Amino acid sequence: MKQREMFLQADAALRSVVDRLTPEQLALPAPAEWSRKKDPTLRDILASHAEDEAWLPAVLAGRTIEEVGDTYKGDLLGDDPIGHYDRINEATTAVVTGDLDPDRVVHLSYGDYSLAEALQHTALYRAFQAWSIAKHVGLQYSLPDVLVENLWEQIAPDIELWRSFGVFPPEVPVPENANREVALLGKTGYWRE
Repeated sequence: MKQREMFLQADAALRSVVDRLTPEQLALPAPAEWSRKKDPTLRDILASHAEDEAWLPAVLAGRTIEEVGDTYKGDLLGDDPIGHYDRINEATTAVVTGDLDPDRVVHLSYGDYSLAEALQHTALYRAFQAWSIAKHVGLQYSLPDVLVENLWEQIAPDIELWRSFGVFPPEVPVPENANREVALLGKTGYWRE
């Protein structure tokens, strides 16, 4: 299932960026548009990703928000934010690499989708957050080539549709000789010099 491959690639990309963050960087302000919380920090963004990771096994098992309740609310990061995130990530990876029915209907907060589509949706968020967080804190980082190609294949034909749903910001111009990653980031509105 190509969506699973893309999810695992995007999830690993995000984790690789998270694992390079320092405690001092976690205290940095994050862009307001990354969170619903007022004046978010990068730790708040990591907490949101940890909650998203923790929820995913329940989602893939077909459980609803009502069935799960407040199980994943509260501070999942504790006094070892990156370590706790990594452990949650490992548990989710184990589930995603298991035997999954791509056609099974799963319940996201914004509607019901096939499991394959749900993995694709969550992969988009992780991939572009990996790049955005890395750039925000000044890390030298590029999305892995295989992930870039998967994103081109799976989302490029529908970028304008995704944009109409508010998933992507407006397209931004990129240098004429841009590589595949930069061209993709420009098309999806994420490119910044």
